Amino acid sequence: MLAPMDRIDRKILNLMQRDAARTNFDMAGEVGLSPSSCLRRVQRLRKTGVIDRIVAILNPARAGRGIKALVTVELKLHGEAHMRRFLDLAIAEEAVSQAYAVTGETDVVLMLRLADMEEFDALAERLFRDENNVARYFTMVVIRTAKEETAIRV
Repeated sequence: MLAPMDRIDRKILNLMQRDAARTNFDMAGEVGLSPSSCLRRVQRLRKTGVIDRIVAILNPARAGRGIKALVTVELKLHGEAHMRRFLDLAIAEEAVSQAYAVTGETDVVLMLRLADMEEFDALAERLFRDENNVARYFTMVVIRTAKEETAIRV
């Protein structure tokens, strides 16, 4: 069982989500702990899985992946094995940044980060062709992002 988080844990998590590159010393000062106490809390949060991983968030356009597209996929055949097979194909694609099995009329939602439309065309040929169990797919190219947040409010 996970130990409950207190307000200091939450403050540490919120600070780390804004800038995980900050030093432990600086963070300890902001939350009112000694550096060693702050480090122990961060280690505990990592060990218990509250902190899943620490990553660098890139600017997609500057990293050469300026096109974002959302694709909804309807499968011909349903069931766990069919879903798993398609998801395995999708997550093997470099351009797929997020893949979700969902409820409703759509079976899968994919978020793509693409260099250009030629990359999308090649991906669509590989991923959405008949032998991959795809009945139909719908693509929405994002023209403007109103909000894109990685932080989870705690």
